[in-house]
Order: sequence, then structure tokens, then C-alpha cells
Amino acid sequence: MTTRYTHMRPRPKVNALVAVPLDVKLMHMAASLMFVGLVVGALVGGVWALVQLPTFALRGITVLGDVEHNNEVTLRANVVTKFTGNFFTADLGRVRSAFESVPWVRLASVQREFPNRLRVTLQEHKPVAYWGDDGEQRLVNSYGEVFEANVGDLDDDKMPRLSGPDSQSQQVLQMYLALQPAFKALSLPVDSLALTDRGSWRAKLAHGAVIELGRGGVDEVMARVQRVSQTLAQVTNKLGRKVTSIESADLRHDNGYALRVRGVSTQDVSSKR
Repeated sequence: MTTRYTHMRPRPKVNALVAVPLDVKLMHMAASLMFVGLVVGALVGGVWALVQLPTFALRGITVLGDVEHNNEVTLRANVVTKFTGNFFTADLGRVRSAFESVPWVRLASVQREFPNRLRVTLQEHKPVAYWGDDGEQRLVNSYGEVFEANVGDLDDDKMPRLSGPDSQSQQVLQMYLALQPAFKALSLPVDSLALTDRGSWRAKLAHGAVIELGRGGVDEVMARVQRVSQTLAQVTNKLGRKVTSIESADLRHDNGYALRVRGVSTQDVSSKR
């Protein structure tokens, strides 16, 4: 019996990683992007529909903080018409700006109160002086900031008047706060203080005397005022006058000051005395 052996050639291996045509890849990517876009669009549409529900329409604004010069009803009436939106879409920046545009309001802090209210906390200006020339309706607050308001609403109309460049209102207030105690100790309260165009300080006392303080910062000016406070009472006493008799004083001299007293010629007072 004859046995045949057949030689079997090995079959070639088929590569499992068949290259996908570029146009097919692009079609798959486009389809995926369209699906993602539809999902995102559906989610956005759902969220938008949700936030537009009547439940979230603004029902009111709670006003807290300083309302000495503005009552809550007036504030809402003046402000509500200046912004739109509901609990989610209201622009808090615009709401804050609307409240801060109201006279006397310095700062406003705005928060959302779920589900349909806003809460606003106000800080009003605290006036400490008039600002500008006589007759101007502007004021300076405790931060040295210039603001406009109805001066008829003031509780204290006996405030001093300060003036100078608006950009230097803080420096003017700082100088006044330094000068006032020194002159008040001499029974000569400061009624007004001006920073002139030439950068020099000029004070007017309550009884009308004008004091030329010269240039410089608080330390420089107060050093000159110290000369006056140490000698003024003695000088006026020698002249047989009270300190309230002075009509003017010029502190711009290096070694002393010039003094004009009612009924007496100008006196030069040396700091060496």
C-alpha cells in the first residue's frame, strides 16, 4: 500500500488592521460632532427653558444698610427700571451701578436670594465738609471723596468748606484734620481751607482771619503752625489784644511769621524769641 504525502503551503496571514479611507473618517467625525451638538443644544435649551420659568421672575429687592437719606420705596422706584432679567439673568453689575447712581449712595453690594429676590446692602456718604467755592453744592465724605447731593438734606450745615483740585481732595481733608485741633486749641477754629493753584495752603478762621500756611505736606505745614501756637498768645497779650483780634498771619517766612492784629501795625515774630 502506497501512502502519499501532500505538501501544504502555509496560507498568507491577513492583516486585521485595514486602513480606513479618509472620507469615511471624516463622515464618522461629522456624525459624532452632530450628535454632540444635538445633545449640547438640547441641554442648553432645557436649561434656558428652566431659568425662564415664572418662578424665577424677580419678585422684589430687599434693601439693607444705610438708608438715612433714601427710603426703600424711593430707591426701588428709581432703580428697578434701569435693569432687566430674572433671578438668574439679572446683571448684578448693572444693578449695583444703578443703586450707586442714586444721590448719597457711596457703595452698593448686591446678592441673589433664591428663588426670586435680590438683596442690596448700601453704604451712604458721610459728609464732613463742603467742597469748592462758596455756593457749590458738592460735598466731601469721610474718605476724602467728592460727591454731589442735595445739601438741603444735611443734618449739620455748619461744616467747614474745603477746596482745591478734585484729584487732591483726600490730601485737603487730611490737612484740615491736622490743622483743626491745633487752631481750636488757640480758640481759633478753622472755617475753610484751600489748596491754591500754586500749591500753597490758605486757611480762613471762624472769625474771618486769613492764615497763609505756605507749601508742603502735613509735617511741613504743622511745623510752621507749631511756631504760632507757642508764641501767639504771648504776642497778642503784649499788644493788649486777644488772639481773636488777629486779622491775618503769614507763616511762609523761614524764621518766623508775620502777624496783623486789629488796631496794630503788622508784627514780625521771630521763631528765636
